[in-house]
Amino acid sequence: MEGPSIMSHVSVGTNNFEKAKVFYESLLTTIGARVTEDMSAYKWVSFGKEYTEFWVGEPADGKPATVGNGTHISFNAPKKEQVDAFHAKALGLGAKDCGAPGPRADYGAGYYGAFVTDLDGHKIEVCYWDESAT
Repeated sequence: MEGPSIMSHVSVGTNNFEKAKVFYESLLTTIGARVTEDMSAYKWVSFGKEYTEFWVGEPADGKPATVGNGTHISFNAPKKEQVDAFHAKALGLGAKDCGAPGPRADYGAGYYGAFVTDLDGHKIEVCYWDESAT
């Protein structure tokens, strides 16, 4: 099956699988995602809407997970209100605010987004694109 994206999936490491799993299980519901594969026995879990797109787990090499400087993950929100809900939920779950929901003129006329860092320090963005504004 050929999908709409060039990406198969993205994975991020965690140093506390149980906390990360609870964080993302709750957070990603705000944009309509769900657990697609629960491999808790291996300390990995994946999320998506129709198929796996995002994985969270402990590194396979047994070394601590680290974040990449300059790396970030961006999730699409089908509605502007979901950006607000995602950001609020993330902060409520312990994420750090890195940019409140709102338009970013530099990103384009139709962009509305927000930024947080998750419990492990990964940079997370959520955005809505209003195609009628472009």
